[in-house]
Amino acid sequence: MVSAALLLALLAGVQARADNAQVLKIITWADYVPAEVIAQFGKETGIQVQVTLSNNEEMISKLRATGGAGFDLAQPSQDRILGAQQEFRIYKPFDTGKVRLDEFVPELLDIIRKNATIDGKLYGLPYIWGTEGLIYNSKRTRISDYPDLCKPELRGRTAVRLKRPTLMAFALASGRNPFALYDNTKAYTALMEQVGKTLAACKVNFRFFYDNKDQLLNGVRSGEIDAAMMWDSGGWALNRANPDIKFINPRSGAIAWMDTFALTARGRNDAAAYAWINFVMRPEIAAKVARSVGNFTAARGAEALMDPRIRAQFAETFPDGLKNIKWYPAIPPGLEAIEGAILDRVKAAD
Repeated sequence: MVSAALLLALLAGVQARADNAQVLKIITWADYVPAEVIAQFGKETGIQVQVTLSNNEEMISKLRATGGAGFDLAQPSQDRILGAQQEFRIYKPFDTGKVRLDEFVPELLDIIRKNATIDGKLYGLPYIWGTEGLIYNSKRTRISDYPDLCKPELRGRTAVRLKRPTLMAFALASGRNPFALYDNTKAYTALMEQVGKTLAACKVNFRFFYDNKDQLLNGVRSGEIDAAMMWDSGGWALNRANPDIKFINPRSGAIAWMDTFALTARGRNDAAAYAWINFVMRPEIAAKVARSVGNFTAARGAEALMDPRIRAQFAETFPDGLKNIKWYPAIPPGLEAIEGAILDRVKAAD
């Protein structure tokens, strides 16, 4: 009887491991894992993909609560890996021998190596990238840099997110480089306080602080908003529908973000995660992802398969390529608490 029970338990364990091997759990952003790509991956590998939509803050919170369990693959922004790993140990390093690194754009891979390497081990790989700049309705106004959102004639007609990108943008426009102060808490705090005062004084110009892209898109389309900070994909979408809406690289520089692949510390299916990464970085698959998101991917050769209209819009916005783009460096532990206090003050300001 004991032997039979033991055998059944062993068989159950084997079956559970087999079931886990056929499921890949990803925590990611909206549109990053298109249904058609999931279907093709399943057809080729037999692996099912389960997707949980999230954002940087939620990803860190969920993985921190479980010690890095519950998911096999996460997709945090590249500047959010180092600090979270140092504080919470929620990721595990990549075995780069299991990844086709030649499928990645070398320059983007170098950025990740700089910001997501700890003790010589790589904790991230590039996936999707884009920029945040400015949009404006050229029939109603003209702007060229972030502080122009505070022009008196735009009172009640602009919008930003009450998030750290807005702090970084206005800091850059002040002539300071906030990223260069990451290792100087006192100087960084002083700069953030200065930016906070600027934003509080500009608050009469902000029609609203938007929480998602659709909220801003609707505000621009309805004529409620004449100018705003916005992601490139949304700005270009507005421009395709209405050429009067322009997305520009601000004089101080657009801020570039990159979302990644990161293996969770206690993920159960690393093999499926590696298979997925190698699959979606194939140029023809990456192009499908790019169409879903509206941004460029880090897959070498995928750009040529992008919508030619988006390629043309990129060239118009960034005629000098990536020269006047500011990439987020890794955020050290503690800085977001400083920024959060500043943002709370702006929100509470009269």
